[in-house]
Amino acid sequence: MTSHRAAQRHKQSTAQARVLPRDGGARGANLALAVLTFVLLALLALPVWAEDKIIKSHGFAEFGALKYPEGFAHFDYVTPQAPKGGELAISAVGTFDSMNPYSRTGRAGALSSEQFESLLVESYDEPGSFYGLVAQSLEYPESQDWVIFNLRPEARFSDGTPVTAEDLVFSHNLLLDQGLKSYGDAVRKRIPKAEVLGPHQAKFYFAADVSRRSLITQVGNVPIFSKAWFEADPENRRLDEPRLDPGVGSGPYVLETVDINQRVAYRRNPDYWGADLNVNVGRHNYDLIRIEYFGDSVAAMEGFKAGLYTLRNENNSKNWATAYGFDAVKNGAVVKAAIPDGNLAAPAGFIMNLLRPKLQDIRVREAIQLGFNFEWTNESLQYGLFQQRHAFWQDTELEARGLPEGRELEVLTALGNQIDPALLTSEPVMAHSSKPKRPNDRRNLRRAMKLLDEAGWTVGSDGLRRNAKGDVLSLEFLLDNPTTARVVQPFIGNLQTMGIDAVLNRVDNAQFSSRRREKDFDMIFAGYPLDLEPSTELQQFFGSEAHEYSVFNPAGLADPAADVLIKNIVNATNKDELYANTRALDRLLRAKRFMVPVWYLDVNWVAYWDMYRYPDVLPPYDLGLLDLWWVDADREAALKASGALR
Repeated sequence: MTSHRAAQRHKQSTAQARVLPRDGGARGANLALAVLTFVLLALLALPVWAEDKIIKSHGFAEFGALKYPEGFAHFDYVTPQAPKGGELAISAVGTFDSMNPYSRTGRAGALSSEQFESLLVESYDEPGSFYGLVAQSLEYPESQDWVIFNLRPEARFSDGTPVTAEDLVFSHNLLLDQGLKSYGDAVRKRIPKAEVLGPHQAKFYFAADVSRRSLITQVGNVPIFSKAWFEADPENRRLDEPRLDPGVGSGPYVLETVDINQRVAYRRNPDYWGADLNVNVGRHNYDLIRIEYFGDSVAAMEGFKAGLYTLRNENNSKNWATAYGFDAVKNGAVVKAAIPDGNLAAPAGFIMNLLRPKLQDIRVREAIQLGFNFEWTNESLQYGLFQQRHAFWQDTELEARGLPEGRELEVLTALGNQIDPALLTSEPVMAHSSKPKRPNDRRNLRRAMKLLDEAGWTVGSDGLRRNAKGDVLSLEFLLDNPTTARVVQPFIGNLQTMGIDAVLNRVDNAQFSSRRREKDFDMIFAGYPLDLEPSTELQQFFGSEAHEYSVFNPAGLADPAADVLIKNIVNATNKDELYANTRALDRLLRAKRFMVPVWYLDVNWVAYWDMYRYPDVLPPYDLGLLDLWWVDADREAALKASGALR
């Protein structure tokens, strides 16, 4: 389009030159010179615009080249001959009232988003690399000012209707209008226009003043909905409202049964359009995926022992250490495995709501941190199975270590008075150490109480801390998980010893989700799903723009220095720049002390009835329980014949 406009200007300029006056006067000469100059500039511009090379590819890598070439047979980490059949039965704890995973209210049933496919699918062995799923190919200029996606003509929704560019653009706009507000606000500014070019071709334009990082993959990961399904009943089929009918997707599984708060089951679509695609070879091997719901984790564990479900991704250290001594484990009917995990462990902890005035003083936040005793918690409650977390990008090249130097130091120095100067001359903030013999480390509690005194929260005759206005320093822990509650109680006891009126309020799942969305809490247990190649998602996690309402920014963090570093990360064009700015951000976030860091694992705890098999070499960045594993039918039959399994 650009070179076409240049050619038009050249043609018009040449036509104008033919009718210039030839009187030899200065006016005519000046005009002729001006027109000639314009023509020459237009001609010079033609090859420059023409050189804006258009790239057409079967996938997209945010940095470097794709590992897999066009026409590759399958991903290296799959078992191409994996048999199809059988059932994956897993569990969930809590309740649900909807099968719409994109609703602004309510709680969706497990795996409800799995029915909807996107244009691209991420590789499990290359960070930041994506390959065509619904998209057959994509085209974009080297500038990445726009992208065209060419959809596969054979793509079909589960009702047999074709997946078209109309559906894609409709889905994009529906998420902007009826999806989460923080998502819509962020994406509108970066992707101002989307248009249908043909039945299977759509174009997305990117704003001129934003980084090109992750914009193509942002579009490539949009779930695709059926426009016809939504428009058939627009009043009752809204994206922002809960409903039990999930709508129509194009994925390999379709909803089979829903029993509210009891179970959800998905059946593999026998007519799935994409079964033979190279990106799907060796994947989606179960005929049925069933999720059994339990009221609490104790009931869920008993359900596994009884064979009510057959695979358990364990997240409770007490269970892992003590609950797997039953007969089925002893005789080999149940396998207990610790499988290495190459992913960045999501930084999790007790997150403080910085929108609360009482938590805006960093001395108060540091005092609260000092109330948590990781060493005692790990040894006494978690059987010594965990490691203590210090960083947001723990144990990766993105973690800040030692004194800042090189490019990281330059990046921090450029922030000037937006940061504490100590960041330039100090090692990064580390989680404090505590004595493991008792839950209350007196040394840390004394230090914490001194900080609270300095912050103006003094102890009254009733043992509670108040500020100059007489307000009590209260702190509510909002939780929906009983497993976390047993860890919180000793923590609360230490805070109460300091004079803080700390309480635990355990609520149901729906209330927890609602209060988290509304930022109606002092502290919650939550985490950030960070990436090894971080990009625009950081703006929602730690950016100022939507900090007051973004559900992805539970701390409500708004810091100008963090905004600058995030912008640098998003604008990074090479890994050196990405790493330096991410290390600087890691250092800054840790210094803000808005999260009490807790624990992490570098393995996946998985227990399963010995009927499941998985590839010899699992990919580093995904365990693949849902799509890489399969059922050994003979072994399943043997378990049932022996009476070990129903």
